[in-house]
This record gives sequence, C-alpha cells and structure tokens, in this order.
Amino acid sequence: MEAWQKSLSEAITQPEELSAFLRVEGERLRPVVDRYPMRITPYYLSLVKEAHDPIGRQCIPDSRELKENRLSTDPFREKELSPVPGIVHRYPDRVVLLASTFCATLCRFCMRKHQVQQGGFISDSPLEPAIEYVRRNRVIRDIIISGGDPLVKRDEWIEDLVSRLRKISHVEIIRINTRIPVTLPERITARLCQRLRLYHPLYINTHFNHPEEITEASSEACRLLADAGIPLGNQTVLLRGVNDDPAVMKRLMQKLLMVRVRPYYIHQMDPVKGTSHFCTPIEKGLEIMASLRGHTSGMANPYYVIDLPGGKGKVPLLPDDVKRESRKYFLRNFQGETVEYVDEG
Repeated sequence: MEAWQKSLSEAITQPEELSAFLRVEGERLRPVVDRYPMRITPYYLSLVKEAHDPIGRQCIPDSRELKENRLSTDPFREKELSPVPGIVHRYPDRVVLLASTFCATLCRFCMRKHQVQQGGFISDSPLEPAIEYVRRNRVIRDIIISGGDPLVKRDEWIEDLVSRLRKISHVEIIRINTRIPVTLPERITARLCQRLRLYHPLYINTHFNHPEEITEASSEACRLLADAGIPLGNQTVLLRGVNDDPAVMKRLMQKLLMVRVRPYYIHQMDPVKGTSHFCTPIEKGLEIMASLRGHTSGMANPYYVIDLPGGKGKVPLLPDDVKRESRKYFLRNFQGETVEYVDEG
C-alpha cells in the first residue's frame, strides 16, 4: 500500500471520531452523516483549527444540511443530459466523463452530494460505454474527467483511461478536475506525474477555496504537476463564511499564482439541496470581482460565473453589466437564451 492509500484508509468517516481532534459533539452530527456521508483525510483535518473556521466549514458536517427547502438534488439535470452511464453532455463539443464517485475528503457544499458513495474505496467500474460514446461522436474534442475525484484511482487505472481517450483521433484536449492537491497532496507523486506527462495536451483544474489551503504540502503537489508540463487552473466556489471577503479572495488568487496555478473560475454557489447555508448573494461575488480589478495582477482575476440550473450552461458576470429585478437576474447563456435566475443568497 502506498503512503497516500494508507492516509486515505485512515480518513475520518464517523462524526464521533471528531471529538478526539476538535470541540465537536459528534453524536449530534450523526443524523447529518446518515444522510450525507463524511470523509476527511488526516492531512486536511490537520488544517482545521476550529470546527467553524474556513477549513472546518468545508469538511465538517453541519445540522443545517438537513434543512428542507425548495432547492433541487439535481439542479443541472445531469441525469437528463447523460446519454450513457458516466457521461454528461451539456455543450456541443465537450463532455464530462464521471470516472469516480469517490473523493478523498467529502466537501459539504458538493454539487453531487446526493450521489456520494458510502464506505471504502470505489471499485474500478467499467467505463467502456462512456469511452465508446466519445469514440462515436466526432464533434467531441474536449473531455473533462471528473467525478467524484478521478485521482483517487490507481496510477495504472488513470493512465489506461487517459491513454484510451488520447487514442481517439478527434479528442484534442483532456482535462482532469481534482481536489486531491488540496485534500490529499501526498497522492501527487513523481511516478503519477511521469505517467501523465506522456499524454499532452493535458490540463488539470484543481479546487482551492481559501489561502490557508495553500501549504508546503499542497504547493509541492502543484510543483510536481507543473514540472511535468501540465498547465494548472483553479476553480473556487464562493462560500459564505469561507471566502466571501474581498481581502481573503484576493490573497487566495495571489497565492495560487505563486504555486503556478492560474485562477480560472469563481463559481457562484450551486443551488443544491443541503447546501443553502453556504449561499452568498450575487452582489457579494460582484463586489469581490470589483475589488480584484485594478487592485492586483490581471492574471489573478478569474471569471465569476453562474452555472445556470436546467443544464443551460455557465454565464460569466462582471460588475455593472447585470440586469436584475429584486432577487431575479436575467442572464444570457452560450445559446443566446435569456434565462431567469433567482438569487438564493
């Protein structure tokens, strides 16, 4: 067993275990974990100073997750947009390939929290239907390998998947979406990077949400990937009580550049049932974008985007260019449609 696998096997999965590390009444969180499983790697837990600090809020269950509201379990209609198991086909020339339902640490704000698997390591389920779908559809030029987290898989499994996709003539770009550098940085090994560098153009988008997640260990993980010639981007989610502060967000973007990760997106919190306590007003996101423009390097300015429910696509927002009526925003998507979006923050 490799060191990262041992660390993953030692992850905290029961709320009662938390009291050994933090001032938490674990038994009171049992109903939450019974609905939405918990998993926190020893490394990521070591970054938590208090249960409700910016790191703790992202990984420690909260009773507010059980709050009933009108939010959907699948606001983006991923099931409807899945022509075969493991594929989400929303945009014409690119698809998401869901390679795993397992994550090293389970984020409490996850857009797919209703699909999270309980228990231990996920089995290596066959992906042939998804790969065959890509092979048959020649309009697909860009593959986003996501999950779950694809980098919880073994090196050989990852390389097999990437190599099979790279052999498809019309596939130009392969991207991997992962939070592993943040939550299990020891998983990024020289051996893994040596394998991945064989399949360029290959990109990795990771998911730092707070400056305190950029540590010596996570910086080393990013260095290994960057030194393998893999361009790194970052997708941050705007989260109440975590990073909904202009100074915090600016420092995060600046520190990302220091570890050779290009800020790519700031996502408005997805309106998923069980996550409403993380939602911030859209005005907060626009305020943060205004605080970045001209006050730090242009490279530290990501897109602020809303992923429209109903599978309507992402829409970038800039200060002063948004039409609204009270809590309703009217946003134009990539198909030219004007879509009404209700601010849940």
